Amino acid sequence: MKNSTNWYAKDARGVIEELKSDEKVGLSSKEAEKRAEIYGLNELVRIAKTPWYTVFFRQFTDMLILILFAAAAISLMIGEVGDAVTILVIIVLNGILGFVQEFKAENAIEALRQMLHPACRVLRDSKEQIIDAKLLVPGDMVILEIGDRIPADLRILKSFNLKVDESSLTGESVSVYKESKAAAEDASLPEQTSMAWMGTSVVNGRGVGVVVKTGMQTQFGKIALMTQSVDQETTPLQKKLAVLGRKLGFYSIAISILVAAAGWLLGKDLLEMFLTGVALAVAVVPEGLPAVVTITLALGIKAMAKQKALLRRLQAAETLGAATTICTDKTGTLTQNQMTVKKIWLPSGEIDVTGTGYDPAGHFEKGGKKIDYKSHNDLLILLKSALICNHAGIQKSETGWESIGEPTEAALVGERCAYGICQRGSGGHS
Repeated sequence: MKNSTNWYAKDARGVIEELKSDEKVGLSSKEAEKRAEIYGLNELVRIAKTPWYTVFFRQFTDMLILILFAAAAISLMIGEVGDAVTILVIIVLNGILGFVQEFKAENAIEALRQMLHPACRVLRDSKEQIIDAKLLVPGDMVILEIGDRIPADLRILKSFNLKVDESSLTGESVSVYKESKAAAEDASLPEQTSMAWMGTSVVNGRGVGVVVKTGMQTQFGKIALMTQSVDQETTPLQKKLAVLGRKLGFYSIAISILVAAAGWLLGKDLLEMFLTGVALAVAVVPEGLPAVVTITLALGIKAMAKQKALLRRLQAAETLGAATTICTDKTGTLTQNQMTVKKIWLPSGEIDVTGTGYDPAGHFEKGGKKIDYKSHNDLLILLKSALICNHAGIQKSETGWESIGEPTEAALVGERCAYGICQRGSGGHS
């Protein structure tokens, strides 16, 4: 089987022949198993996960922590057992706090990763079957309907008013029409309308596509590989703490030597002055600073988590706080790609609509005063028309209200549901 890269520019029939598949029969179960051995599972593979013990010991590599270790050791040597224990307790608690945060973030990211494997409808052995998307292989025939998430990179074979939301991949907020006609050889990614990309979702119509790429070979797979291969740099706070640690180390040693030497020259006992110098060196080290920094960053991460921002490393909170400029491209990147009905024009006059996004909460206003839609027959007829002539829907999830279908039609669903007239219509639902 050839490993083509320009499937979008090939004729649909030629694609099927090259993949040795059949549009009416699909792949056989045995052939799918053979191809699974060749191509592997249809999933995003991560670079080897960092072992938990590496994450734990990484918490004790900062310069200030190393200085505290040295201070604890010296305190123990000179008989200050209480000070040594106190410093060690601070070090351990600081390490545990940082480890717990990273461990929780890793588990949350792993849970999100598992959500990328939805079930999908395929044609195998001449029968429609629902299988786990990770079992897809090149040549599988995938059947697409409204609300489906594209499980792999597909070459569209049949399209019936098929539209796909590609904002997660291209940043384009407007859904894209998909067709079986081949695209031009030099077409850019958003212009490859004969392709449907893994991770995007169907917002209108239905269609059939043949799997051409799976897993890390998909467009999302390439993005995942790039994000995992980015080198991790030290944050501004880490750099400043490292500089502070080096300065503290230098000054504490210099002061202790200076005091010990001065005392000895004045006739004091050498051992006594040595212990005095060591005590001064330990006193210079701010034992509470690492704990204060860690707790402050943890509080920042907790506040960001409430805004649905997931951070893997504690230091990332400070890095985001140090950002002064965010460069972005196109609507849908920073916005939520949600539409809201704000005004309605009727023969009886203009009506304002309150509320934001798909959350079905708000009311109608006319002339700044709240009105009852039931007492306005023309408004009621319009709302019922929007209910019947609609293929979209909204549903409540753990993260809020989400749309199924076109954003424009979903906005009408949210506006209808806000006033207690939500019911299933011709393809519409909520």
